[in-house]
Amino acid sequence: MITNKHVLITGGGSGIGRAIALLFADEGATVTITGRRSKVLEEVVGKRANISAFQMDVSNEKEVISVISQAVSQFGPIEICVSNAGIAEGKKLQNTDLDFWQKIMGTNLDGTFLTIRESMKSMLEADWGRVIAISSIAGIKGLKGAGAYSASKHGVLGLIKTYSEEYMGGPITFNAICPGYVDTPIVDANVKSMMSKGISEEDAHKMMVNANRHKRLIQTDEVAQTALWLCSQAAKSINGQAIEIAGGKV
Repeated sequence: MITNKHVLITGGGSGIGRAIALLFADEGATVTITGRRSKVLEEVVGKRANISAFQMDVSNEKEVISVISQAVSQFGPIEICVSNAGIAEGKKLQNTDLDFWQKIMGTNLDGTFLTIRESMKSMLEADWGRVIAISSIAGIKGLKGAGAYSASKHGVLGLIKTYSEEYMGGPITFNAICPGYVDTPIVDANVKSMMSKGISEEDAHKMMVNANRHKRLIQTDEVAQTALWLCSQAAKSINGQAIEIAGGKV
């Protein structure tokens, strides 16, 4: 179903974005990945001949407009947009200053909005399209100590549900994937952050594992396979949904 489709994946150099990029490339798609770190992008590009990369900060409107336009010029209309780039950092309410709030919102929410908006310019020229946003279980429920992050991920669901209504009945669907704690470098960073607050490495890791209903970390391939399914014929009537991957009902 996705052979020769042009796929744009933000944050495609590591973690979930990397897993989606490699899986979609293996399925025959023409994959464009973006991110802020050229080194990790180049590493992914080196693994598959049908992956290309552009350095891009999703919070920078001019960059998003320019890069997505370049990708479309080189590889044709975007038919699958995966808005994945995000920052997973938490602070308690009284420790959250406006700069931190705006940093989280700029990438997680503004970045998703800009990515979808610019991708849709060419997707509307095609007769088929899939928009997938990577949200979080924090977009389903509040995450203690991470108000800005939770609010940004709730906002992502608001965008997806709204755009699914806006384009209802057409050939494009909009869905969000909401994973629990996934085995990515973000988990490693969270462990280090918790250790800096006096929590042992073992206890920090255990807290994240136990936050998932089935008491294990989710693998990136589980998220990638869900994204692939959303692009299949079997999912053509799945629209405006927030799909939880957390080992149980959140």
